[in-house]
Amino acid sequence: QVQLVESGGGLVEPGGSLRLSCVASGSIFSFNTMGWYRQAPGKERELVALIPITISSGGTIYADSVKGRFTISRDNAKNTVYLQMNSLKPEDTAVYFCNGYKAKGGFNSWGQGTQVTVSS
Repeated sequence: QVQLVESGGGLVEPGGSLRLSCVASGSIFSFNTMGWYRQAPGKERELVALIPITISSGGTIYADSVKGRFTISRDNAKNTVYLQMNSLKPEDTAVYFCNGYKAKGGFNSWGQGTQVTVSS
């Protein structure tokens, strides 16, 4: 079972940037898609960005609230998925979770989460 470990969260001022990393303990090709989700206090977990693993490029999906500000990418050789977050807003404050989804069997793998706080 491939484990996921996130890093890169922290405290940043509005308008600032952060890059989150999600390192898989095995090949990311174990998954059909990988993505970033977030959960703010008192709210449900929501999809932020998704990237297909089974195609060479394209197919990324973003929540409307982050389009144009966040970019998801992957490094196959490093078994790592990134989330570059620019122009951060206070409403981006949440715990961010990395997810890997395997269609066969409907298997989901989750990281432990990393806190992102946007505040002046």
